[in-house]
Amino acid sequence: MQSRRDLLVTAAAFGAAAAAPRLAVAAAAPTGEAAKMYAMFDRSMAEAFRRSPELPTYLGIDRGVLAWTKSELSDNSLTAIAENKEINARQMAELKAIDRTKLSGMDAVNYDTVLFTLDVQDEGNRKFQYGGQGSGAPYVLSQLTGSYQQMPDFLDNQHVIETKEDADAYMSRLEAFGRMLDQEAEVVRHDAGLGVIPPDFAIDKALIQMNAFLASSAADAPVVKSLVRRTAEKKIDGDWSTQAQGLYAEKVRPALVRQAELLKSLRAKATHEAGCWRLPDGDQYYATSLRNYTTSNITPDEVHQLGMDLVKSLSAQADVLMKKAGYTKGTVGERYRAMYDDPKQHYPNTDAGKEQLLAHLNEQVKIVSAKLPQYFGQLPKAPLEIRRVPKAIEAGAPGGYYNSPSLDGKRPGIYWINLRDTAEVPSWTLPTLTYHEGIPGHHLQLSLNNEAGDLPLIRKVIGFSGYSEGWALYAENLAVEMGMYEKDVLGHIGMIHDALFRAVRLVVDSGMHHKKWSREQALKFYIDTIGDSEAGSITEIERYCVWPGQASSYMVGKITWLNARARAKKALGSKFDIRKFHDAGLLAGGTPLTVLDQVIDNYIASAKKG
Repeated sequence: MQSRRDLLVTAAAFGAAAAAPRLAVAAAAPTGEAAKMYAMFDRSMAEAFRRSPELPTYLGIDRGVLAWTKSELSDNSLTAIAENKEINARQMAELKAIDRTKLSGMDAVNYDTVLFTLDVQDEGNRKFQYGGQGSGAPYVLSQLTGSYQQMPDFLDNQHVIETKEDADAYMSRLEAFGRMLDQEAEVVRHDAGLGVIPPDFAIDKALIQMNAFLASSAADAPVVKSLVRRTAEKKIDGDWSTQAQGLYAEKVRPALVRQAELLKSLRAKATHEAGCWRLPDGDQYYATSLRNYTTSNITPDEVHQLGMDLVKSLSAQADVLMKKAGYTKGTVGERYRAMYDDPKQHYPNTDAGKEQLLAHLNEQVKIVSAKLPQYFGQLPKAPLEIRRVPKAIEAGAPGGYYNSPSLDGKRPGIYWINLRDTAEVPSWTLPTLTYHEGIPGHHLQLSLNNEAGDLPLIRKVIGFSGYSEGWALYAENLAVEMGMYEKDVLGHIGMIHDALFRAVRLVVDSGMHHKKWSREQALKFYIDTIGDSEAGSITEIERYCVWPGQASSYMVGKITWLNARARAKKALGSKFDIRKFHDAGLLAGGTPLTVLDQVIDNYIASAKKG
């Protein structure tokens, strides 16, 4: 999956206050309504940089006129949240004032994409007064949300240190980290007053992670060690260890202690109910979250039925392949469990074994990369690195996720894999995970998105789970067509497992948040259907509890991509070229799924003209 922080980093505000880099929109300067639109986009990005100073760092452009952002972190206070809502509403009104009927081609695609983003954010802002970001994540603090969980990774992997000024900026951000922790606590207390408290198991997992951080001495704190290690590597003079330890002990650790104490105080009030239906206007919250993540008009009941239908059809496909591989006894889920438990399928759960696993993943990337020119006209320039999820957060982190490369090309795309226990990632599961997170999945799509020279910057920043996760699932399917499993029946079974896994997500996501399933009911359906380990299954189910709707975006997006290709093939016949289809869908940048259909219709019309 793509990092949620990447997807939502600008969800609260786009909008106008400082000089911002502008990317060319087209070879010729836009005029008329298009010129008004792109000027509005520039103002929106300037506002986004002012209110979300982490954003230029994520993008790799925190230099020059944006160098000031490198010392800052966002204001996450209740006051700032209210201001963000007002800015979003104002920007939506500005965009709607532009005459959409006078736009065509990519101008229209850009308009519709940004309008969807502002509109779905506005819907959540108006309807729900908790969570801080409209919809999709009702709990400010959980095992997967909160700066305690995200900021150490951001500072270590996104904040570049090359000079003393970079290190000083890191120190400023370290101090601001403590302020951010206290602002989040302020929002948590506000939300708790509305009855919005995470489920007990989400609080428990969050406290495990917080306590792991607090158990470290200041010298061993990840945010301190990162600065000390990297200033030493770059030979930057100064006693960075003493300075950082002092700042951590004075500002960060006490604020994290306060957050942990707050969660402990809320634990007694927490319910075990998993779904957001129990929250204020919870049914509507889930429906809006579905729209936010899937970027389609699918309903909760349609999500559930689609999931049940796909579980049936994919289980039948798995049964055929399993019999071919000699697994004949028990249900499909039981046979998957047997494959998981087979020690021959496991890498040693040692550092050496984990290095061997990473080497295998890199070899898979080389093989599939050699096949790309047959399927894509344009290929990414950014390199891909495969790294372990940091040990400090692996307990609550997903099995795999991806961070985009920087816009300047200096930071590679990173495919993170969780190696807390190699038994959770047997060898037959690894190929499809790599094709999803790496190539031809997230890395290919997001690198091309970043490198597209004719996209306005705002389009490079906005992420859509339905489009991006849908593409990554489509890429898993494409790997079969590329011949990656011709001599690997177990890997093909793994590919079906992951497709089945996303079908199960549709069922349990809608089950918990719409049909009032318990965590345990969802967990049983999950394990019975695909046979995953209990520990890994619990991590997944609890993830869906705190990100309602996100788990459904994957399969809805995949089906949209497959349907778009089928529609193009039918319309173009012999003129259909899969390379041009992929280029059309990818080089237009990430869009809502409703707009993706528009992009493909434009491609079909153009291809018909020759």
